[in-house]
Parts: sequence; C-alpha cells; structure tokens
Amino acid sequence: MRASNAPTATCPYSGATLPAPSSGETTDQFAAEASPVAGTGVEAPVADWVTIPDLYENPFPIYQRMRSESPVHWVPAVNRYMVTSHAACHEIEQDEVRFSADENNSLMKRSMGHSMLRKDNPEHQVDRDSYGSTLRPGTIKKHWNEIFASNHEQYLGELLAKGPSADFVWDYAAPYTAENLRLICGFHNASQEDMQRWSQTMIDGTGNYADDADIWAKSAASSAEVDAAIDEMLPYLAKNPDHSLLSGLASMPIPLEAIRANLKMTIGGGLNEPRDVLATTVWALLNNPEQLEAVKNDPKLHAVAFEESVRWVAPIGMYPRETTQDVVLEGVHLPAGSRLGVVLGAANRDPKVFEDPEEFNIFRPKKPHLGFGGGVHFCAGTWIARAQVAQIAMPAIFDRIPDLRLDPSAASVDAGWVFRGMTKMPVTWG
Repeated sequence: MRASNAPTATCPYSGATLPAPSSGETTDQFAAEASPVAGTGVEAPVADWVTIPDLYENPFPIYQRMRSESPVHWVPAVNRYMVTSHAACHEIEQDEVRFSADENNSLMKRSMGHSMLRKDNPEHQVDRDSYGSTLRPGTIKKHWNEIFASNHEQYLGELLAKGPSADFVWDYAAPYTAENLRLICGFHNASQEDMQRWSQTMIDGTGNYADDADIWAKSAASSAEVDAAIDEMLPYLAKNPDHSLLSGLASMPIPLEAIRANLKMTIGGGLNEPRDVLATTVWALLNNPEQLEAVKNDPKLHAVAFEESVRWVAPIGMYPRETTQDVVLEGVHLPAGSRLGVVLGAANRDPKVFEDPEEFNIFRPKKPHLGFGGGVHFCAGTWIARAQVAQIAMPAIFDRIPDLRLDPSAASVDAGWVFRGMTKMPVTWG
C-alpha cells in the first residue's frame, strides 16, 4: 500500500520495539568489529544515520551505502532490519517457513484487515484461489483489454482537452488505472474518484507510524465505505454475474471478513502499482530520447521498457516479513521474531546482479527482477498491470501524442520508498 502521495513522509510499519544492536559505535565501526553470534553469523550493523525524510525524498544513495556495508542493517528509524541485497531478498521470498508474511502488530491489518498479503500458506492460497480467473492472462486478453482500451480513450481524451499542458499522473494515469480497477473489482456502485480516495486514505493508515488520530479516522471512514459497497454488490452480482472479482467471490464460501480485507488490499496495490509504473516509464523514456525513439519504432520494446521501469523504480519498494526462528541470512544473524523490511527497491539495483543498476536502460541484458515479489506471494496483479500499461496505454499515448514532452517550466517530482512513484509530472505537447 502507498504513502508517497501523503503530504508528510511516515514509516509504513509499526509495532513493538525489538532489541536493537548496540549503537555506541558508528555504523562503519560496528560493521568492522561485528562478532560472530553463537558461531552462526554476525550481528547486523546499525544504520542510525538513516532517516525517514531522506528515504522518502531519495532512498537510492542510502541503499547503495547499505548494500556496500552489509546485506542487512538494523535501522532504528523504521524499527526493523532492512534487507537490501538481491540474494538476501530472493532468499526471503522463497522461504515462508523461516520468513512469515503474517507479521504481528501490522498496521496494514489495522487499516485494511487481514488480507492474503499478510497470510502464510495454506491460508494464503485459499484466499488467492478465491480470486478465480479474473486476473488470468486468458481473461485479460478476451475481456479486460477491450475495456482498458475504452478507458484509455476516455481519459487520454480528457488529458488532451486540458492541453497543451497537464499533469500526466493526476490528469491521466490515476483516473485511467482507477477506472480499470473499479471494474475489475466490480464496484458498479462507486466512481473512480472513490477508488482513488479509498486507496490513499487506507494506505495512509498502513503508514501511520506516528499514530495520528486524523489519519486513522480517515482510514476507518474509507474502510467502512468499502465494506458498505461490498455488502451492496455481493447479492447483486450473485444474481447478475460478470467477470469481476466480487462477482466470483459472491458464489464462493469465503468469509465476508476475508472478502473485505482482500478487496481493500486490491484497491491499494491494484491502483498504485499500474499508475506509478505507467508514469515512471513514460517519465524515464521522455528523459532518454534515444530509448524513446527505439520504443516508438519497435512495439515489442514497450514491454521491455515496462519491465526495466519496474526494476529501476520498484513501485512497491519494501514489504515486511518476520522471522519465525533464529536465522542466518547472508552471514547476518537475526533472532526469532525479528521484523524485516525486504527492500525490493534496493535489491533491483544490486550491482552484483545488474550492470550500471542506477541507470534506466531498456537495452541492458535481460535478467529477472524482484519488482513483483516472488514465491507464493508473487503479485497476482502482474498480468493486469502489464496489459493496461505496456499493451494498451503506452503504445497509444506515443501514437496519439508523438510530441509529448516534460514541461521545462515545471519540475517533475518522484517520491517515496515503501511505495515510490511520480507525485507531480507536468507535460506539454503541440
């Protein structure tokens, strides 16, 4: 879930404080003098120099330093161990026995309920299977692509009507992906504006580290609205089925609590992920004219640009895990019950895996990234995101607005670290 568009930067996770490694020395001293723990690893160095505002503004220099020192650090500012190497993040993704998704005292659970994203198997798979065929490639090709194309025409038309300048994120990418998600979910009793508001306010709840009462009130209000909308749509869709998620759930013996939590989780990630990948990819191409020209001349490169964008700026930059036992991860000892941040935004820029990782480059050798997660929690919306962004939106945007460019009179802004994307993207044409 996303907090990057909130006016202030907050840590996305909270909970009981874990015993941190001693911070009496500097981080460099600690890393150099770290001693084995019971002969099974070294203690994680303490990154007490990391701050939330710095992460929010630009986390990548921080990740570079952290990776160069150790694959894992204890970070007091976020009250957890941050895992930044590709190898360590990949190991966690593939092992739900030692690294549980069902984190205690999760703010996401408080804001959205206990969704599949915070469950381990077999409970996770039960919830995931309940989503049925709605998100599968075959259904996307036969049903959703036509709808995505129609929505694209509507919102691109509205963008052009505001020209010759507009904000690419809020005048096109956000309403386009919100409307797509509204129909995917089956909220025929809501608007795309509702989807955007629900998503942001509930996501702000997942990032309410400061325990701000106003944020909790807005999150709770949206959560109640979503519950009411679901309660209204389920009996309707049971009698009038369609291809939506709620329609499939209406005929399944799934507890209402699980339906509500999973739909709220979907409202968050299912809106922000495609919105941010779309804006970031277009922004990156507009900043790299040679790559943009190549994409325009070869339609196959739209998909390549999409994947490179997800690697370069993972829209979901970090997610939590909790150790179920004492673990040695890439040589670092982690006690049982340790709260982890799996930093995909760092793993996807690991120079041990990707050459010149800080650069956006669609011509780089093809290597798998971790931007959509992995293992049993591999993002179920991956194919939907690829379809609406790489197959529908991007080719049509550059065909309809061949002279689209970033507005030189107003700077674009990208922000966030748990969720990162463009928060301001003025464009012009003509």
